[in-house]
Amino acid sequence: MKADEVAGYLKEHPEFFENYADILSEIYIPHPHGGRAISISERQILTLREKGKQLEGKLRDVIQFGEENDAISEKVHRMSLALLASTDIRSLLNAVYLSLREDFAVPHVALRAWRADGHAGLPEFDPVSEASREFAASLTQPYCSSHAVVDTAALFGEAGAHLRSFSYVPLRDRETFGLLALASEDPQRFYPEMGTLYLKRMGDLIAAAVVRHLQ
Repeated sequence: MKADEVAGYLKEHPEFFENYADILSEIYIPHPHGGRAISISERQILTLREKGKQLEGKLRDVIQFGEENDAISEKVHRMSLALLASTDIRSLLNAVYLSLREDFAVPHVALRAWRADGHAGLPEFDPVSEASREFAASLTQPYCSSHAVVDTAALFGEAGAHLRSFSYVPLRDRETFGLLALASEDPQRFYPEMGTLYLKRMGDLIAAAVVRHLQ
């Protein structure tokens, strides 16, 4: 019989181990981490220990992810309070920049909105290219990249040439009216595979706050 046939037979006839229990005590197999032979029962114990270690590792990862999410949620909560406390568009923008810089350690932030409504003079309402507007409107969720999209590197001024990772968050209510651009010199700060749930939530909060002050 071939090895897979033996394995298939034993799976289909578990009573074999009850009928021939004495044989199991006489069978010795190689130790997985050494040259000596051990009994099947010892091998089973080793297998269970290895599975236990794997489960412990997965549990540690779950706990770590949970703690990281709790920390991020607390930061988003603080940002929400700061946005609610803002009394005008200038204090709102300052709250956004402070939160992203201090809480989220984002070194470069640029916010642009194409609804001046009496706020001309603030750089956040400077003219934006049609390409940037179309790009923002095309986003269904935040977008992370290792390079600047269209002409958005210019939003960061002289630092634009030195930036190596970017994240773009559309600002919209009924329609897209702005773009929040985040960037870093660290190529691993923002990357295409990273989760964007909290970025989207922050974008929703900031958009709602900006619209409130523009109205």
